[in-house]
This record gives sequence, C-alpha cells and structure tokens, in this order.
Amino acid sequence: MAEQHAIPTNIHPSRFVQNPLQRFLMATELDTRLLGMIGALAIIWIGFNIFSGGLFLTPRNLWNLSVQTASVAVMVTGMVLIIVTRNIDLSVGSILGVLGMVMGVMQTSILPSQLGLGLGHPMIWVLSLAAGLVVGVGIGALQGAIIAYLRVPAFIVTLGGYLVWRGAAWWVTMGRTVAPMDPTFQLMGGGPDGSVGALWSWIVAVIACAAILIGLYWGRRQRLRFNFPLRPIWAEAALAVIGCGLVIGAVLVANAYPWPVRIAERYAEANGIAVPETGLFISHGIAIPVLIALGVGVVMTFIATRTRFGRYVFAMGGNPEAAELAGINTRWVTVKIFMLMGALCAIAAAISSARLNAATNALGTLDELYVIAAAVIGGTSLAGGVGTIAGALLGALVMQSLQSGMVLMGLDSPLQSIVVGAVLVFAVWLDTLYRRNKH
Repeated sequence: MAEQHAIPTNIHPSRFVQNPLQRFLMATELDTRLLGMIGALAIIWIGFNIFSGGLFLTPRNLWNLSVQTASVAVMVTGMVLIIVTRNIDLSVGSILGVLGMVMGVMQTSILPSQLGLGLGHPMIWVLSLAAGLVVGVGIGALQGAIIAYLRVPAFIVTLGGYLVWRGAAWWVTMGRTVAPMDPTFQLMGGGPDGSVGALWSWIVAVIACAAILIGLYWGRRQRLRFNFPLRPIWAEAALAVIGCGLVIGAVLVANAYPWPVRIAERYAEANGIAVPETGLFISHGIAIPVLIALGVGVVMTFIATRTRFGRYVFAMGGNPEAAELAGINTRWVTVKIFMLMGALCAIAAAISSARLNAATNALGTLDELYVIAAAVIGGTSLAGGVGTIAGALLGALVMQSLQSGMVLMGLDSPLQSIVVGAVLVFAVWLDTLYRRNKH
C-alpha cells in the first residue's frame, strides 16, 4: 500500500495559488473591499488634484483634510456598531450640536461665574469635556432604552432625536453663539498650537511602527499556538513595509506643512529666535484632533474585535433571534451601544467647537448624513452583521475628500449635496451586489 502523506495544517493556502496577484492577496489576507476603497480614494485624490490645478495634493490641503475628517471619523466608529446591529442613528449631528453648546456654556458661563474658576484655569477644559461626556452618555442611554425596552424602531426614535436635540441646542443659549473657548480646550481643534510638531510626530511614527511589528509577531505566535495557517514570511514582511511606509509617509506630509509666516515670526520674537532670511520653518506635525481620532479608532477596533461586548454586537447583527436564545441580553447591549455613541458624539463636539473656537446653532448640521455615508462606504452592511472600524475610518476620509475637493473646484453647495447623495446610493448598491454574489 502506498504511503499516505498528511498535508500540514499550518501551510497557508496561498502557496497553492498560481496567479501572482491572487497569491499576494491571499498570502497577506488583505480585505479586497478595503483595497478597492483605497484605490477609489487614490483616484479621487488624483482627479481633484488635476482639476484643481495641483492644489489638492499639497501638504497644506492634506493636513487640513485630516483635521476636517477627525470629528466625523470619531462618530463613525460608533455608527458601525449601531448599523451592525441593524439599527440606525439619525440624531448624531443634533447631539453633537447640543453637546457643543453644553461644553461652550460650561467654559464661558457656569465654571467661571458660578464655580469661580478663572479664565484659563487648567480644570475648565477637563470639567467641560466631562460634562459633555456625561450628557452625551445620558442622551444615548435614553434613546437606547426607548429602542430596546419600549420597542420603538431606532429610525423613529433617532429621527425624533434629530429634531429634539437640535431644538435643545438652540434652547441652551436661546440661539446665541458661545465664544471664545478655553485656550487649552482649543488645542483639540488643531491649528499651530493644536499640533505636536515635527519631533513628537516622529516619536508617534516610531510607536506606530513598533505597534505594527509587535502586532504581526503576536498574531503569528497565536496562529502557531492554535495550529492555524501561517502567512509566508514574505507576506508578513510586505505587511510590515506597507504599514510602516504609510505611517512614515503621513508624518512626512504633516511635517512638510509649516506654520503661517506671521505666527512663526511672533513665536520667534517671543522666544528670542533669530529669523533667517529665507524665513523660519516650523512644522505643524500631526494635529491633535487627528491623534484623538486615531486613538478612538484603535480603542473601538479593540472593543469590536477583542471583547465580549464586541462579539455580542456582531452576533446580534448576524442573527438577533439566535443571539437572544444563546443568552445574550440584547436589550442591554443595545442600550450600551447608544451610550457609547453618545460619548463619541461628545468627543466629536469637542473637536468641532474647539476648531471653530465657538459653539454655534449650526454645529453638526448634516453630520448624520456624512457619518452614515462613511460607514456604508466603508463596508458596513445595512443588513447587519458586517462592518469594520478601519473601513469606516477610510470611508470618512473618502467623504471628506469629496467635499474638500469640490470646495477647491468651486462647486456650489447644492451640487455638493447631489454628489454626496449619489455616492451614498452607489455605495449601498455595491453592498447589495457584494452580498448577493457572496451568497
């Protein structure tokens, strides 16, 4: 009898694929939908750069683009979990508006006058942000409880919230604009002072690259431990090079954008620095709101993929009845998701109001459209059970790139809305095709 040779179970299936592209994709296990989005983003950037006369792909515009994306990026990480559970939240823009007003009033009125904290007191921004988080979590808990325990559809509850909280934002100050914000609070909005500079940007890059390498190493150890198929060494190296290359490229762009000339001159004068004839070049570096958005993305990815709560969320989205029969308290999980969304709206409100240095009645207007569109474009299925935080963040960047590019080209606001709406419908259609082909 011929000797039987068992095929090792830890050999990656990519080794049996002949096509080089297919082999690369299978070996690296890169998400093809994510790669498609990156390709679409590259086309958008190149197209807008051509039609804007080379203004789009400049360090200044890309830096501003990253800052403008931050608040939507923060909220979209929570919207992924909501849509995954087959719910929706139409009130996030209005919640952002009312929370921005609450934090603004805390800084300009309540804390200085009623608690005696002088302007610029180091606790003002902390207490203001804490108040925003508490109110945001409370609003999320209220909406989540109505959805989970009173069985009112999320569409109706959050549509009502869209109207209620927008009205509440006006009621907090009777329509007045609240300004200025606390100087430390303003740092969350970006700008020359709200950036970490060249040195700290490179430190962040080193930490990020180290995290990528450690993650790949730990993932390989876990695969080996449980006898899962191993990626080829060349695939691991390719992922490390791609990840670290993107990080280094982003830092190079951030560091290539200098402070405005007058601000740099005032800084030099205040610190006794001689200004050279060619001018003083001080890098912005990575903006603080961008770091906040990336930090939220990392935390939310961990929550979605590495915690029991995250597993419950995706189990509910995949099959709500089976999840309930399995012993998951689906109602309480739903409440927690909306509470988390409220907290994320508070962080986004801090970024938006700090960037404007004011809380206005228009704060957060139409943000719900951009957040939902970013989640769907990022691969989150409206049918539930499918979605990634990384894809949603990329979707937020795509949406903001479209808006920024159209502004640079001088397109009217109504036309911008038409384009955004068309892109949203197109993304949902692609998701429908993807699910149909998958099954």
